[in-house]
Amino acid sequence: MVNLIIFGAPGSGKGTYASRLKDILNVAVIATGDIFREMIKEDTPLGRKVKSYVEKGLLVPDDITLDVLKENMAKIPRGRGFILDGYPRTVEQAKALDKIAKINAIIHLVVPDWIIIERLSSRRICKNCGAIYNLLFLKPKNDMICDHCGGPLYQRPDDTPEVIQQRIKVYEMQTRSLLEYYREKRIPFVEVKCEKLETPPEVIVQEILKGLKSLGLA
Repeated sequence: MVNLIIFGAPGSGKGTYASRLKDILNVAVIATGDIFREMIKEDTPLGRKVKSYVEKGLLVPDDITLDVLKENMAKIPRGRGFILDGYPRTVEQAKALDKIAKINAIIHLVVPDWIIIERLSSRRICKNCGAIYNLLFLKPKNDMICDHCGGPLYQRPDDTPEVIQQRIKVYEMQTRSLLEYYREKRIPFVEVKCEKLETPPEVIVQEILKGLKSLGLA
């Protein structure tokens, strides 16, 4: 059993890589961003509250996030580890996490801002089935129409260049001290750099696995 946190700015590929590592490592993936978006879609009172933060590129308050995390951790079968994507975002959240789980390693994705802005501003999502496309390298067969269900594609409100830049700034401000916190605790780091827009996900996943194997965690 291995418990990991994957860090990287919005658009660095955390969700893509975590979804591929899930079956290879036999772990659950808890992606707080995806969970929040589902809550927003369901339009619950809490979902509307979360929406007011997400659309401005701001962090959802700690108490809400921790409750959501605990609820999802409780669903993981005994003896199976996890990859956390999107949590913790602050040192306070990391300290709260210390009380409920032991982290074996940190996966740290290092991606230049220009790649992130290109990736996210080109992302489109199906309103019906949630399929994800990219106008640069994963285009739908018909313009703005989903290949799978024929639903309309849309751009998330937080995928515009202006909001992306704000999200990157918030991430960097919050995460600098967080990474220092884990280094001081001597949690092992697997640091992987992506310097080309067209780098296939499989290449990065193999780099991550190589780092985990060197630590005896894969």
